[in-house]
This record gives sequence, structure tokens and C-alpha cells, in this order.
Amino acid sequence: MASLSADSDSVVPPKVLEDLKQLLWGQGLKDEVFSRWTQGFVSSEDEPTALVQLEGGPCAVIVPVQAFVLSNILFTNDGVNEKWRETKETDIGEILHTSLVQILQQTSSSNFTLFYTQQNNKDSKNDSHENGVKKITENGESSSKRRKFGHEKFHMNLRCQHCHSLEDLSSALKSKLSSFQGEMGVLLYLYSVILTKGLEQLKNEMEDPNEPLIDGVHGHGSQSLINLLLTGKAVSHVFDNEKDVAGLKLQGISKQSTIGFLTLLEHLSYCKVGSNFKNPALPIWVLGSETHLSILFSQDKVLVAPESKATVATRIFESFDPEGNGFISSILLGDVMTTLGLVSELAYVEIMKKKLDMEGLGVIVLTNFMQEFFPEELGLKEPVHFTVYHYNGMKRSNPDNKVRYQEGDGVIQELRGLPLVTTSTPIKTCLQTKWPTLDLQWKNDGTPSLN
Repeated sequence: MASLSADSDSVVPPKVLEDLKQLLWGQGLKDEVFSRWTQGFVSSEDEPTALVQLEGGPCAVIVPVQAFVLSNILFTNDGVNEKWRETKETDIGEILHTSLVQILQQTSSSNFTLFYTQQNNKDSKNDSHENGVKKITENGESSSKRRKFGHEKFHMNLRCQHCHSLEDLSSALKSKLSSFQGEMGVLLYLYSVILTKGLEQLKNEMEDPNEPLIDGVHGHGSQSLINLLLTGKAVSHVFDNEKDVAGLKLQGISKQSTIGFLTLLEHLSYCKVGSNFKNPALPIWVLGSETHLSILFSQDKVLVAPESKATVATRIFESFDPEGNGFISSILLGDVMTTLGLVSELAYVEIMKKKLDMEGLGVIVLTNFMQEFFPEELGLKEPVHFTVYHYNGMKRSNPDNKVRYQEGDGVIQELRGLPLVTTSTPIKTCLQTKWPTLDLQWKNDGTPSLN
């Protein structure tokens, strides 16, 4: 692969650009798909800290950026920001800048690349920071008024700036912030993330580097792209660490993420989200439907409290039960006990096998295992109450076509052994992949949409 110039600003080498386009779009990029991604990071007139998505497709970039924006307005070094919904319009640009830097910082420790177009670079010198934000906020939301762009012209005008320290990156991104808020901003930022990560490193992390990061028909971002924006690694799966499947090592999420991820596809048994995504550092989760991304968030850190012993034990047990049967082969009991740090001497394991499998069926049931080793964890506990909010950047998915956070009251019941009977909705079904006994009541505008 051709290398980039060491100069601070340069034309993108043709070979690098072609490799980037191939990895991102695949063969035969269509202007119709490309045009869905031609928007900037623009704010809602009805919720200034909420980013608006104009068409289907770029949620794979916009929603992770929104999640980091929320992390910077909800929490401070001293705790929670009680007045987070009173964020001043003049501060929004700085919050967006910080969030964009944080995501890039996840992909590289020292060398960064920022993309811009020649026209954007000239405009950014003429517009003040505040005016750039206001102009785009007022006019950028109406897709009917947007200019249509061909991908050939866009790629022809691309330039890049190389930064060799975090300080240089922060300064350069601040000077070009209006271009990221402008009509090609999401693509400019996406290209910046990809080249900062490095094409070869991306290919090494992806399960199939021949599969483009953006679907060529519908324009949806892949799981690898979502993972790249959320964690800095373009792995293709959402389970913890790695799995060996018939000798093939599949890469998942290697450590606890700052922002979480839950998906309706887990309920449909298409995947299994691991603890590193389900239990993030902050109570902010990107939610995936079959075709779109949105966000659930809260300021209540009880939602990301350390897992109880029973939760850990259940998760470990279930890792030896990949088909979700609720039991494991008795042969695996020793491995489960070893993983949990329980006494696992062979003689003791054999005693436990006979006790937990008295009928000699060769299986150990989860409920019996938990009652034997963690009985103190199984008692009923007080329900956990909290306030949550939902974000969906698509106008048509919000009441009155206004992008605003929808507030709800949540409760997690401890109903071990008893079924939870509530009205099912897609968002509740998605969230119950993490909190099986969760119930939600949404205020004013009804149930939020995942699509």
C-alpha cells in the first residue's frame, strides 16, 4: 500500500484513496448510496445537544459520536451534570470537538489523519466557530434542500492533514470543526477515523476484509464499522474476547467499553452480546435494530454497578452453554468451577457431579448450580428504579418529527423463578437482553422507536 506523505498537509495518494474506497464502499459505489452519507454533524433545533440524521445509513457514525457527546454532557469529573439539558448553544461546538477527538484517540496513540476538501478548508477560515454551528443547525435538517453530491467530485477534492500528537490533533480539528459540521462532515470524519486507524490494521481486525464497511445496496454500516467507532477496533463480533470455532479464531470485544451496545438481534438469536459491551463504564448504550441505531442513556450509575457474584456466575456458566439450553454437560462442571475460582479438585468435582446430577443424566442445570454455590445471592431484592432517556436521530422516528430525547421511568424487578408479564415492545425486548426483568413507562409521547 502506498504511504502517506510526512508533510502536515497533502494530497491523498491515489493508491491509498482507492484502497480506502474499496474497504469502505466495495466495488461500484453508487451516487444514490453515497448521497445518503452527505451530511454534517448537525444539531436538532428542538434538542441542541442531539444530532440529526437526515437519511438512512450514516447512523453507524452519527450515533457513536452522539453517544460520546452524551458522555461529555451527562458526567463531569465531579459526578453528574444536573443541568445537562441546559447546555449553552455556544458550548455545543466544544463538546462535539472533544467527542470527535476522543473517538480518534481510541484508534491511535500518536499519529492522526484529518480529511478535508479544498472548498471546506477555505470556508472554515471564513466562518466563525459559533456562526458555523448556528447556520448548519438552522438549515441543515431539511433533506429536501440539500445539494446532491457525486462521489467522484468529492474524492477528487480530498486533502489530508497529518498530526503527530494529541495536541496537534485537537488544534487541527478545532480549526476544521466547521467542515465536519458542514454538508460532507460525516464522511470527512469517517475517512479520518479509517486512515488514522490504518488500512492494514483495519483489515487485520475485520473477519472478512473483502466485505465492505458500508453496504452497497442500502448504505448501512457494518458491525465492524460500529465497533470501530465505539471501541477503536474494527472487530466483527460483539461477544467478549475471542472464540475458537473449528480452528478459526473469531475476534470480539477485548475489554470493557466506555459506551455499551445492545441489539434486538440477540433476542432473535443471531448473536450474543458479551459483558464488555453490556456492562460499559458509563450508562450509555447504543441500541441496534435490524436496520438502525439509537441510544438509551441515564445518569444513574446503578445501571453500570459491578456485577454481583450471581451475575458473574450465571454469565460464566452460560459461556459453557452456547446454545442457551439452561444446562451444561456434567463433563464441563470442573471447567466452570475453575473459571469461577471455586474449589475444583477432582475428587470434589466428582462429588458435586453426583449431587447436582442425581438422576445420572449427564447434565448440570443452571438453577441447581446456582442454588448450590450461590444461595445467598438468590434472595429477592428491592426493585431498582431509575430515569432513562432515548435518542433517535431520524426526524420521522420522533413524535411531531422533532428530534428530542424521550424520557422514561425504568424498574428492574428481582423475580427469580417467576415470569415477568408486561407489554412487549421492540425497545423493551432489546433492553431485556441485558435486564430480563426490566419494565419501562415512557412519558408524554409514547414508546420510542428503534427504527
